[in-house]
Amino acid sequence: MTAAQRIQGAITAIVTPMRDGRVDEESLVNLINFQIDNGIHGLVPCGTTGESATLSFAEHKRVIELTVKTVAGRVPVIAGTGANNTLEAIELTESAKDSGADAVLSVVPYYNKPSQEGLYRHFKAITETVDIPVVLYNVPGRTVTNMAPATVARLAELPNVIGIKEACGCLNQISEIIRICPKDFIVLSGDDFTSMPTVLIGGNGVISVTSNVAPKAMAELMEAALRGDLAKAKEIHYKFFPLMGTMFCYPSPAPAKKAVHLIGKIASPEVRLPMTEMDEPSLNKLTAEMKKVGLI
Repeated sequence: MTAAQRIQGAITAIVTPMRDGRVDEESLVNLINFQIDNGIHGLVPCGTTGESATLSFAEHKRVIELTVKTVAGRVPVIAGTGANNTLEAIELTESAKDSGADAVLSVVPYYNKPSQEGLYRHFKAITETVDIPVVLYNVPGRTVTNMAPATVARLAELPNVIGIKEACGCLNQISEIIRICPKDFIVLSGDDFTSMPTVLIGGNGVISVTSNVAPKAMAELMEAALRGDLAKAKEIHYKFFPLMGTMFCYPSPAPAKKAVHLIGKIASPEVRLPMTEMDEPSLNKLTAEMKKVGLI
């Protein structure tokens, strides 16, 4: 089984620990091992939750390199390499391949507002330049542009495009992607709250924020959903559903970083400007939800 064929279940969009303005490599290694020890099915370094937008190119490449080295083949590593500049996306993708990543996660170009044809040509250029499996990433809440299911299906015909992280939050759109794309096309929810229903309508798993702090629960949720154990999946989903929302009670990834810090897995909850650490009302909400599910 190839690494790409192992991409399913709960995959953590892992935070990038920082301390005194620098990437905290020791905490990153500790967090990766915590994730794997608790049954997570894969890791995404340098995604949105990993603050890719404010990492330098050197930091971005180093985080992916260190993640691949630490994981050492235990789970698939899907490296975040997206950009709103096609040439930059290609450069980051080439670096991820050189580092040994199993696949890359490439986001819809943000800010530019490209056409559907522009999206197609952007991803096609990446796949034609770098021979590595590509997981598309649609998150219109951040990029403004929504990649239409027809464009996804068109891209799915390209040899290296193996799947999509769909964070539109719309089961209608997710259903249409599953309906019109090849049977082996990997569809991952990009939102924790749609992870269970996405699997139940034919998807393959989730790229999760909540699993930063609750990897065991999210892994068990996806395993139950994938094997059709609806009772177990519903039990976990509704137990953790409030926490899933609380991960976004303040601009992400501040809540995820604070949560992981509260359970002692990273040394600092520091985020990089323009993101800021949680305010007191949001922190109180986060700690209350973590206590309810027994994390603290």
